[in-house]
Amino acid sequence: MKRLSFLDLDGNLLRLLLHLTEEESISRAAENLGVTQSAVSHMLNRLREIVGDPVMVKSGRGVVATARAKQLAVKARVLLDEMREFSFADDFDPAEQTGQITIAADDLQRGLLLPALLKRLKAEAPAITLRVIPADVPTLEMFRTNQCVLAISPRPPDGIEIIQKRLFEDRYLVFFDGTQRSAPTTVEEYCAAEHVTVSFTSSQHLRIDRDLPKQGIHRRFAVEVAGFGGIPAFIHGSDRLTTLPSLLRHDLLKELQHCELPLPSAPLTVYMIWHARYQNDPAHIWLRHHLEAVTHDLLALAEG
Repeated sequence: MKRLSFLDLDGNLLRLLLHLTEEESISRAAENLGVTQSAVSHMLNRLREIVGDPVMVKSGRGVVATARAKQLAVKARVLLDEMREFSFADDFDPAEQTGQITIAADDLQRGLLLPALLKRLKAEAPAITLRVIPADVPTLEMFRTNQCVLAISPRPPDGIEIIQKRLFEDRYLVFFDGTQRSAPTTVEEYCAAEHVTVSFTSSQHLRIDRDLPKQGIHRRFAVEVAGFGGIPAFIHGSDRLTTLPSLLRHDLLKELQHCELPLPSAPLTVYMIWHARYQNDPAHIWLRHHLEAVTHDLLALAEG
């Protein structure tokens, strides 16, 4: 029987590797790929022989990816991207698109933009799947290893291969529980309150939390959470304040009252960010077009 070599590696096996390392489940990988579990088992055996690694091993009642498989998955994302670019034709048809689109976004952009984006994409490309991962503080490595095809963030990384485009600009508002306190109308009243804010890491804070101390404005923070979704629980039933982007009044903070910040502040600018390899990719251009359209609709609603 002929021994398999790297020449027997194909896109289907690379996709299998990605789904197995992400799901760590034979049944879910089969479901995502639209094949039977026996077909996945057969493909997995081929993959194991080609890469010389078990890829998946038993752990308790389930299976887990090997360390080698996780390393290979990073390379597989890049290879699949290059294969896709190689096969692109000028007559791009969204209706023929399949597979997964991975976007990095935090809960600010995730709730405001991505449900509407998915609706628009599925109307033209019903077979695609949207995968959303945390953007946190986007890194060059995230784009170089193709962990996502697009990120939505106010913090684009520096790099000559990174392209960014301003998606929207937002102002900050003060949010509070109107059953517990009134709106702060002076800087003194604002600074006297306890505050709740978002800190993505120990050294990565919201722009306003970096800017206000430079203006001599110092606040007492009672709580710092890792995402916007954790804010309401610490505001409800208290007299605390939180200063966050105004668009959240339509989503995560819609149950809270809000008022204008009683002092000037710089706006929050959010960008869509991608690697230069996608600049002329018809599918990516299509994706960016729809994201911009969704953003336009959101801003029109916010202004209305």
